[in-house]
Amino acid sequence: MMGAIVLLHRWLGIAFCLLFAMWFGTGIVMHFVPFPSLTEAERFAALAPVARTEMRISIAEAVAASGVTDATRVRLVQLSGGSVYIVSGPSRVRAVSASDGQDAALMSADLALAIARDHARRRGLDAARAGIVALEDYDQWSVPNGFDRHRPLFRIALGDAAGTELYVSSRTGEVVLDTARGERGWNWAGSVLHWIYPTVLRSNWSLWDRVVWTLSLLALLAASLGAVLGTVRLRMRDRRISTPYRGWHALHHLVGLAATAFVLTWIFSGWLSMDHGRLFSRGELSRAEADVMNVAPDWTAAPSFDRQPMAPSVREIEWFAFGGQLYRRDRSVLGVQTLAMAGNASHEEFLSAGEVEGLAARLANGCVPPSVLARNDGYPAQSVVPGAPVYRVRCGDLWFDIDGADGHVLQRLDASRRAYRWFYSALHTLDFPVLMAHPLLRDVLIVGLCAPGLVFSLTGIVIGWRRLRSTFAA
Repeated sequence: MMGAIVLLHRWLGIAFCLLFAMWFGTGIVMHFVPFPSLTEAERFAALAPVARTEMRISIAEAVAASGVTDATRVRLVQLSGGSVYIVSGPSRVRAVSASDGQDAALMSADLALAIARDHARRRGLDAARAGIVALEDYDQWSVPNGFDRHRPLFRIALGDAAGTELYVSSRTGEVVLDTARGERGWNWAGSVLHWIYPTVLRSNWSLWDRVVWTLSLLALLAASLGAVLGTVRLRMRDRRISTPYRGWHALHHLVGLAATAFVLTWIFSGWLSMDHGRLFSRGELSRAEADVMNVAPDWTAAPSFDRQPMAPSVREIEWFAFGGQLYRRDRSVLGVQTLAMAGNASHEEFLSAGEVEGLAARLANGCVPPSVLARNDGYPAQSVVPGAPVYRVRCGDLWFDIDGADGHVLQRLDASRRAYRWFYSALHTLDFPVLMAHPLLRDVLIVGLCAPGLVFSLTGIVIGWRRLRSTFAA
């Protein structure tokens, strides 16, 4: 039995020691430089005030013109080509001109370039030398599934000192992603390697999922066998821990024992990052719950709702259904909004607890009144609007976290998903509430724990290289 463990650990270790070193090294990079994205603050800063004079068709007409039969949300934004309604539903998203209802999908590279320049100017970026780089479905930074509705994407290089590139949706004409040279460079040394994320593999999600899940499982097996072997081979001499090995083997043994707890939990939680419903629930709404959340409103029920006065500074208007009611959401400043219900002359800033409770009664049985999520909650969720409340509704063992700004369900937490939060997120990123309240301490812990893991992996590389050299030399 022990001979089999030794053999398996030796050859799995040789096969995976480079992968272990890569994961620990890139994990440190990822902690400080996340994968590129367009933040809500960046997106909103680039929005121009909506031109009311260009709104010549109603919301109902815009929805009909879009062809999105299950539309649940409509946004009005100002682009370089004019005011545009962006109609979205569970199935797809479409853009139509607010002036005549014509399809506003972006077909012109010149218009994409104008949109990118306008976006850059409003964010204070230099776009004097901007130019189209490509129109493509995928590149290294646009592979996440969240961009599927927007493909293909126009990629525009601003030509500025930071090497900024903007990605414009061909479906809606909105900028949906930005990257900078430094960000891209660090991510090559971080997320791309850590997630095994080359474009050719990640663009096929199911293949990428199977490959990384399998590699992670084999790596976990190699680490587990090493922990067993390292513990069995441990010796006590004069009340001191010693190792029967010498040189690199001794260093590998002792550093491995010192880092065993972290290495095993980190590799295990990393493997769970690829779970995707295999062992734990996915946190997705059930079909019945999705039917409640995504019920398409009668867009003709409030024909004057889109004609209500709006402030000259409004940069985005959204109409959405929530709890059987139609709402209008006006945004002029990132953290401030005005919310109105169709047929109700009063206004509020965010959804109230009573409105959320009304929706909860449709989602599940036995729900208690919602509570506002605390900032240090063990199961954190954050609104799209800074400072907006997130309501937690407990319906027995099932919890729903709902954004008070726009009515989205941010999290669906059953017992399985709550367990997953601790087994994956907490163990892998150390986002325990007490550490999140002390970010510097968390930084030190992550670097301080990953560094021994990296040293341990490097000793394995040296040992593995020597074993291979001696094997093939013979």
